[in-house]
Amino acid sequence: MRYAPQDIGRIVRETRKKLKVTQKDLALTSGTGLRFVIELEKGKPTCEIGKALTVVQTLGIRITLTPPTAIKES
Repeated sequence: MRYAPQDIGRIVRETRKKLKVTQKDLALTSGTGLRFVIELEKGKPTCEIGKALTVVQTLGIRITLTPPTAIKES
């Protein structure tokens, strides 16, 4: 499956709301800023990957990265 920044933002927003966490509280607990959380949830394509991963992990969202099967291990 291929995800766009808007898809990730939607998942972050839905998860945050289900957990009854405010954007401000998420920013504080993840060590990011409120503006960053807002932009991430809106699907801003230029959000920093490191901060985005921190927010995702703070919410307990799992990301699975699977390399293509055609790549041989050396």
